[in-house]
Amino acid sequence: MRIGFFVWEYPPRLVGGLGTYAANICPAILELGHDISVFTMNDGTLKTREVLKGIDVNRPMLADGSNILPIFVTEDLRRWGTGIKFFNDVLIYNILSATKFVNDLIRKEGYKFDIICAHDWLSAMAGIMIKQETDLPFVFHFHSTEWGRSLGGGSETVIHIEKTAAEVADRIITVSYPMEEDLMRHGIDPEKITVCWNGVREDLYDPARVKPEDIANLRNRYGIAADEKMVLFIGRLTAVKGVVNLVKAMPTVISRHPEAKLVILGRGELERTINELISRLGIVDNVKTRFEFVSEEERILHYGSCDIFTAPSVYEPFGITALEAMAMEKPVVVGAKGISGFRDSVIPSGNDQTGIHVDGSNSADIAWGINTLLDDTAKAEEMGRRGRIRVKKYFTWSKIAEYTVKIYEEVIKTVERNKK
Repeated sequence: MRIGFFVWEYPPRLVGGLGTYAANICPAILELGHDISVFTMNDGTLKTREVLKGIDVNRPMLADGSNILPIFVTEDLRRWGTGIKFFNDVLIYNILSATKFVNDLIRKEGYKFDIICAHDWLSAMAGIMIKQETDLPFVFHFHSTEWGRSLGGGSETVIHIEKTAAEVADRIITVSYPMEEDLMRHGIDPEKITVCWNGVREDLYDPARVKPEDIANLRNRYGIAADEKMVLFIGRLTAVKGVVNLVKAMPTVISRHPEAKLVILGRGELERTINELISRLGIVDNVKTRFEFVSEEERILHYGSCDIFTAPSVYEPFGITALEAMAMEKPVVVGAKGISGFRDSVIPSGNDQTGIHVDGSNSADIAWGINTLLDDTAKAEEMGRRGRIRVKKYFTWSKIAEYTVKIYEEVIKTVERNKK
């Protein structure tokens, strides 16, 4: 197949989980013998077109029309304030990408595409426009939703874009069964939806790659002794990740396990709130923060250095960090109430148990989950070993790519059959 792949972030420009997905799924699909043309954002410093590791990467150069957009847009977008510049960039990126795809790649250069896919609302408009212009098979990937990210509110404009893409698309792929249920609850056609999980590079996220001396150095950096227990959080410091409730849980954890020390690694709007809460609770010695994005290698070292990984999210469409921790043979404590893809990946009981499910909105429940693992470290270590086995069985990028390609091929056949 030749695939048109529309995604807001792509290497070397990575922002979050969507970029991690794109950076891994595209090479894995290429490895299966398919061609990919990626259309992604340009921050003004990148080439407008280049081939990266065999993948055709297109980055239209943007123009700033944010000062005139409020004249045309709804009251909903006017409330974005300075965020209107972000919407401008997304809008222009979609329009230029769709135009270049149709006029340059197809009509001028003669590319014969078999299918197009767009990822989240950030690229949905390009998918909608190209589908209407070319009638190519169109798959829309829901990695998250506006109503979920905003915990029930959000932008009416973004919700409209998401639902329109779902209506226009020939197939919808989402990342977990809880997400599938949520999409159906919001009126998305269940006949269109297919679940395809995300993955992890098990060769990269491998505890055997991490040197004991590097682990010792990292733990020393945070003041964590060999006989103490490192609890790790990695993620955006935002409300949906449950990090404030995690900090609130620590006094209960420390009262039972004074050897426990929490490391928070990430950036976000809650940095100041977290620091103030740590000070107010008097747990400065047991909670260490590092508010920055770090390289993947350093993230892997953090996973390798911890005893427990926790991600007490209150909304998590999939949750790739839990997979990364499981691949590194770490037991996990994850938020599993509500819309949580962690329920698909983390087994909470029985002979195959890999971690603990908690209510991320309840600090007492988070404390219970962490304490449960600290109470029986041998059992926790066994959960970690099972976690890597589970990742290798179900969640490698090669397996995810194979299933994604299978779905795409089914969509192409269905669209062709319906045209006859």
